[in-house]
Amino acid sequence: MAASAFSNSIKRSDIIHRLPPLPTIRDLIRLYKLRALKQLSQNFLMDERLTDKIVKAAGNIENKYVIEVGPGPGSITRSILRRRPNHLVVVEKDRRFIPTLQLLKESTFNVIELDIIRDDILKYNCENAFPTCKPKDWLDSPSTHIIGNLPFAISTRLLINWLKDMSLKRGAWIYGRTSLTLTFQLEVAQRIVAEIASDQRCRLSLMSQFWAKPELKFIIPGSAFVPKPEVDVGVVTLNPLKLPSTDLPFDLVEKVMRYIFSMRQKYVRRGIQNLFPPKIRDDLTKRIFYEADIDSQSRSFQLSNEECLRLAQVYYNIIQEHPVIDSYNYRGPKEEREVWDDWDLNSMQ
Repeated sequence: MAASAFSNSIKRSDIIHRLPPLPTIRDLIRLYKLRALKQLSQNFLMDERLTDKIVKAAGNIENKYVIEVGPGPGSITRSILRRRPNHLVVVEKDRRFIPTLQLLKESTFNVIELDIIRDDILKYNCENAFPTCKPKDWLDSPSTHIIGNLPFAISTRLLINWLKDMSLKRGAWIYGRTSLTLTFQLEVAQRIVAEIASDQRCRLSLMSQFWAKPELKFIIPGSAFVPKPEVDVGVVTLNPLKLPSTDLPFDLVEKVMRYIFSMRQKYVRRGIQNLFPPKIRDDLTKRIFYEADIDSQSRSFQLSNEECLRLAQVYYNIIQEHPVIDSYNYRGPKEEREVWDDWDLNSMQ
């Protein structure tokens, strides 16, 4: 039994470093006539030192379970494989890259389990990724990771989707506190980690920090990508908090944060008041700031995480009393907004 285990150890530690020679990423791109598609926001990272650095930022993934988002021709995929995960699932929407990924799968056959999923990551259910992975207690160190060079066009929407899954412990988070190591346009990366009073602070900052601990690990110059984007790129890790900052419903919190930051250069009450129909707007706006114990003339970026959550809590209390208010949308069609013109608290009893 010990001899068998030793044999398996040799297989995983040595063979992965003796992979059969493969064409370089540049050769593969030429071979398959691959080009980055603008509509898919594709930018390839060709420098092996940088792809290794991205994977290193994820921490120890040896014998762990990893999902890679948008592998493209497989440059980051190779760096992941060199770290010897137990099981790697790559999710790629563009059929043109499947042959290059298939080469990697064949090269690691019987060494590392590599599954290639041709799907849109916005639609892919990560719960199906690892049938043999046993869920871990939320407080335990995670055995699952998501790594990806994200297309700029979907990065924010994808992160919000994942944060919601994280809050509900579904999707990739049925396995435990799955960590994220992702690339973002630098400005977006800076928003994710922005602290109080930062010019970059926004809804995304708060939503990321309520459920995870985000860190900007390093910056990659745009010149390192092919084709070269007009901006630099930030590599961000997000590790789910053992104890989230709130147990309020994700969608409600996201809604309140959106209104808080909708007029960031004006007093925060200007955004918050739009949560409520016209006739009851003043009364409920005064109430929300009074009960949250917050100065209504603060600016949104001056509010702490805890203060923002107090506003969300009072809004939650209000809609528990008057559920219909939650359906009000001050940006909705005119005919829908007109229905609310004569509504007051008495008409909602």
